[in-house]
Amino acid sequence: MKSGRPLLNVLRGERGERPPVWLMRQAGRYLPEYRALRAEKGGFLELALDPEAAAEITLQPIRRFGFDGAILFSDILMVPMALGQKLWFEAGEGPRLAPKLVDHALGELESAPQRLMPIYETVHRVATALPPQVTFLGFAGSPWTVATYMVAGQGSREQAEARRFAYRDPQAFGAIIDAIERMTVDYLSKQIEAGVHAVQLFDSWAGSLSPAQYEQWVIAPTARLVSALRTRHPDTPIIGFPKGSGGKLPAYARETGVDAIGLDETVDPAWANASLPDGLPVQGNLDPLALIAGGVALDQAAARILDAFAGRPHIFNLGHGILPDTPIAHVEQLLARVRGG
Repeated sequence: MKSGRPLLNVLRGERGERPPVWLMRQAGRYLPEYRALRAEKGGFLELALDPEAAAEITLQPIRRFGFDGAILFSDILMVPMALGQKLWFEAGEGPRLAPKLVDHALGELESAPQRLMPIYETVHRVATALPPQVTFLGFAGSPWTVATYMVAGQGSREQAEARRFAYRDPQAFGAIIDAIERMTVDYLSKQIEAGVHAVQLFDSWAGSLSPAQYEQWVIAPTARLVSALRTRHPDTPIIGFPKGSGGKLPAYARETGVDAIGLDETVDPAWANASLPDGLPVQGNLDPLALIAGGVALDQAAARILDAFAGRPHIFNLGHGILPDTPIAHVEQLLARVRGG
């Protein structure tokens, strides 16, 4: 059934006169209103677990830019926190988790799903405040990416500890994946019950795996998760964003069952349009650095994406998160270009 929300309609396979647009990490450090609130309230985790502050941050870019989608202000590492790891953020270095599962057994963790309650309250607050035409997107990390943080206790470029662990003891690593899956299904289900219209699975480190590991640790867990979530909420679209997947994207699209696929900035949009299943909605994939560059470079990059996906359902977005030094004027330029202004 067609809704009054253009982005939600695209996720259901509709094509409109223009693609709806939102930007990954659109609620964040490039906005002066976000920086002011963070200076008042404290660090990232304190904001994310404060429903009043997190709801305000989620709504800030909607008020300023009128995006077609609002993305919940939170983090993919809320699931490890709910599984019993301690989560904190080191200034200038990013998230940390303890104990590291490379050194400790999964069974040592004490599950604490109540830690997610503030996030559901945030969803409820945003859902009651959003303009009726805006699609509200919830999200979680995909099992592989979340597992890399749980094993190593932090992010890394190569994910070497998690990959070694998976080769050395696939049974133990599989148990970690299974625990993440179960918690994530409940987490996303409760986001949907609290008011989000669609959800996105972020697999930020999908590109680091060999083909066999990709099938085992990206496609298979994602397919199970999508199936379980669809059983509970058959009408809620699911976007998969397997960053860095490259030539594995068609297999991901076919085998996971996601309703739409997000493309990172390294993917040729013409290739993606020719290679992905006909009619599958796509999201992306402007280089965040093109947005920083602005001017002619930004217009040309946006036009290439718009032209490539003119024949299929398309949500305009970045290929990854918006960067903190992105000029507000360049976001306005992009919106004018996408919306035909």
